[in-house]
Amino acid sequence: MSNKGGNTHMTQQDDQLQKKLSWVYLFNLVFYVIPLFTVKFIWWQYLLMALALIGFLYCYFWAYSCSRQQMSKPILGIITIASLITPINPGSIAMFSYAGFFIGYANPLKRYLPKVLGLVTLLVALNAVLTIHWPHFLHIGIPIVLGVSFLGWVEQQTMLKRLSQRQSADEIKQLAAMVERERIGRDLHDILGHTLSSIILKADLAEKLLARQQTAAAQQQLTELSTIARNALSQVRQSVSGFKHQGLIAEVAKLLSRLRDAGFQVELSGEIPQLDSRRETTLILALTELVTNIMRHSQGDSCQLRFMSSDQLVQLELTDNGKATEFKEGNGLTGLRERLSAIGAHLTVQQDQGFTATIALPLTEPL
Repeated sequence: MSNKGGNTHMTQQDDQLQKKLSWVYLFNLVFYVIPLFTVKFIWWQYLLMALALIGFLYCYFWAYSCSRQQMSKPILGIITIASLITPINPGSIAMFSYAGFFIGYANPLKRYLPKVLGLVTLLVALNAVLTIHWPHFLHIGIPIVLGVSFLGWVEQQTMLKRLSQRQSADEIKQLAAMVERERIGRDLHDILGHTLSSIILKADLAEKLLARQQTAAAQQQLTELSTIARNALSQVRQSVSGFKHQGLIAEVAKLLSRLRDAGFQVELSGEIPQLDSRRETTLILALTELVTNIMRHSQGDSCQLRFMSSDQLVQLELTDNGKATEFKEGNGLTGLRERLSAIGAHLTVQQDQGFTATIALPLTEPL
């Protein structure tokens, strides 16, 4: 069993593969289906089991399509449906196993352990309170739920390791780009410093020769001046060949590194857009302000940064899993809104199971 939720750095091919495999992983429902052929039910019980199966599938694919931080509701839905159908079909243990997997996948160890313990406690309570027509409901059910739940946690660790490797590779690229930019700066300084000095000397000499009406000698100096300028242009082009400005990318890498240094688990998704200098600078300042707020005020331990682009709009979403508290905007966010408004961008802030800030930036210049 696997899941794509929360693995925001997967490639498109990975996403498509995971969506296809989500159907394959439903084989565990065999425990739910077997009683339909081995036990005789009343018609309305068949109807309820069919409705429960439809509701489970809805919650299952809901959990598959959302991030790890948003899985609480579909997990609760699966547990509720499984609990209600258990008195009729104890094969609902299959549904509990999926809930266990998503609990393992969605939670860090300190939250995973109490939650899976709570799920096992629920199974024990259901067995004690309800009339369950399967004597092995607990003997077989608990090991299945624990085993599948552990697989979910292992899958989470595998995903985080892949994500960390990709982030490390991205950061190495950003550092390489910064080193390359410094090299280009040094090269341009050396090239242009020497070249401009030569051009000035040649131009001054040509001017003096023309003043003395030594036209041929002046023409020679102008020809050499032209050659020097052309050679300098060629050297400059060679120096900056293949280099693209990556200011926003480099700053994003620095901010994510700051968050990790502060103890946050960080996820980055989407393609960082290339913007003009004015809008890029404003976006960097906005991100810096938002990250600083999270580091100062968040009580969470994970943070997600997402970039979403279309033909007309770039959206940036920064989310953490901090505890919801009464939220009041200070001067920092007020000033941030004003700076963003100057480039036509809009900031939205929400406080629901964590802090979420969304910046919508039109790709067309404001009038």
